[in-house]
Amino acid sequence: MNTKELDKKYVANTYNRFPVEIVSGKGACLVDENGKEYIDMGAGIAVNTFGMADDGWVAAVTAQLARFQHTSNLYYTEPCARLAEMLCTRTGMKKVFFGNSGAEANECAIKAAREYGVTKKGGEYYNIITLKNSFHGRTLATLAATGQDVFHEHFTPMPEGFLYAEANNCEALEKMVEENKVCAIMFELVQGEGGVNALDAAFVAKIAELCEKHDLLMVDDEVQCGNGRTGALYAYMHFGIKPDIVTTAKGLGAGLPIGAVMFGEKAADIYKPGLHGSTFGGNPVCAAGACHVIERLTDGFMAEVSAKAEYIKNALAGASGIKSVSGMGLMMGLETEKKAAEVVSAAMERGVLLLTAKTKVRLLPPLNISYAELDKAIKVIKEVCEI
Repeated sequence: MNTKELDKKYVANTYNRFPVEIVSGKGACLVDENGKEYIDMGAGIAVNTFGMADDGWVAAVTAQLARFQHTSNLYYTEPCARLAEMLCTRTGMKKVFFGNSGAEANECAIKAAREYGVTKKGGEYYNIITLKNSFHGRTLATLAATGQDVFHEHFTPMPEGFLYAEANNCEALEKMVEENKVCAIMFELVQGEGGVNALDAAFVAKIAELCEKHDLLMVDDEVQCGNGRTGALYAYMHFGIKPDIVTTAKGLGAGLPIGAVMFGEKAADIYKPGLHGSTFGGNPVCAAGACHVIERLTDGFMAEVSAKAEYIKNALAGASGIKSVSGMGLMMGLETEKKAAEVVSAAMERGVLLLTAKTKVRLLPPLNISYAELDKAIKVIKEVCEI
């Protein structure tokens, strides 16, 4: 049997895969089983920060792999400690917990928020406000935190303690805080799976104001929009706020599974030994790769990300069949006249790999994609969207 037949027979039927088997790649170029090349505008859903087989990243990972691949969190390892230092130094946060994914990072944040509410205010202060149209993961707790009914349908009863506010409605959010016993407000600054929509600056400021006024934890989910994706190291840096907890994953490992929860001053000492843990959290190989990522995300590099984002936006805004361009940095959503799935399929035929987010076409290219590759991808996108 070939790969597709083996997959169909033995892999759980949880994905509607495209009819493409990736066998190799370099940077933003992927190659399938037939030798056909594609420009990758999805980067493994914002994971492959520097595309495929990046020389510097491969060297950092393999050097650690040759030393030792894993111990346990009963012992100290240099890559884990160094990565935590780098994240805290670059953000001003105080402590970091490492897990393996965005969902795990958000689980850790949810548990921390509950512990904060119970300790500071009492056992009934366990409610966490999240936003409608949000997405926080696929574990039961992070599904419950996700403000989309479609993700809840098959898994009821959902864990309780989550309230869903309308994004960008300051008055409704304030009312919800005042009328409920709340420990935290959790949000994505750019709602990725919800349609690639950035929150309004005034609404973000209101979140910060309410968290300060009511002693709530401000929990910023940057699983998808973090690690340089928006043109800042973390998206909150565009908004002039200082979250109490920042979660991230995806692009942090640039292809290896790692999640991180960064705790600010207010939340730094919530966890004590035994309250939380992860077998693979802070794995030295994953951490070595992540250290390389953070080292390369300099101000100059992120200025290039912003420049490329503006380049794409200017090229696509107002093009035939494209109604609007949303998002921030190299995290974009295209509202198209044609159905998003139709656009993605047609682009794939022409050698460009795109994603969807609800009814939109989603672009999440490697951050170091070349302008030549962007030009080719933009040309195809325009062609397949044209009406």
